[in-house]
Amino acid sequence: MANYLETKDPSFKIRFAEKEDAPLILNFIKALAVYEKMEDEVVATEEILYDSIFVKNQAEVVFGEQNGQAVAFAVYFHSFSTFQGKACMYLEDVFVLPEARGNGYGKLMLACIAKIATDRGCDRMDWCCLDWNNSSIAFYKRMGAIPMDEWTIYRLTGDALPALAGELA
Repeated sequence: MANYLETKDPSFKIRFAEKEDAPLILNFIKALAVYEKMEDEVVATEEILYDSIFVKNQAEVVFGEQNGQAVAFAVYFHSFSTFQGKACMYLEDVFVLPEARGNGYGKLMLACIAKIATDRGCDRMDWCCLDWNNSSIAFYKRMGAIPMDEWTIYRLTGDALPALAGELA
């Protein structure tokens, strides 16, 4: 049975993903990839998502539903601030389907993750945004988010990650 969070909008509820939602999660990831012009980069499968989210508990997912139909999703997980000595929340993705935008659902999705973060004792929430996505940047700033312009994101992927791991011993 779905676990719903009520919102200020009676037609919009947020629910935590369940094991049978792996196909829906993948559909939202693919829709996000189209929006971000990164369709060719999605290698996740339903099986990989099921294992990562519901077996290994490496991330959590919520869906925003308008009148019972999923129109938004968010993927998040805990990180840690050594300076604060506390857990933080990392928002990997938040996405509202184009046809459902303009109703305040993006703000409600962010508010949901912020509520989960504060309920769990997190003092901050971090996420990335593509530098060309001006509408999202403006939206995040309206929510009170501050860009971390002094930071550069680095990534090890492909052969570089196992190559570095092989340097240990």
